[in-house]
Amino acid sequence: MAYTISDECISCAACVEECPTESIFEGAEHFEINPDSCIDCGACADTCPTGAISAE
Repeated sequence: MAYTISDECISCAACVEECPTESIFEGAEHFEINPDSCIDCGACADTCPTGAISAE
């Protein structure tokens, strides 16, 4: 179960710096998480100021 980023993302990149596997990348409209490399640690969700990241 990977984490996902919703449209609430404001592209602040706080999550990118916290991801230990570098699974977060800038998508067309907001940041996205690669489900194949996400290890479900939740570090990104803890740092998101808008709560846009949740478990899938």
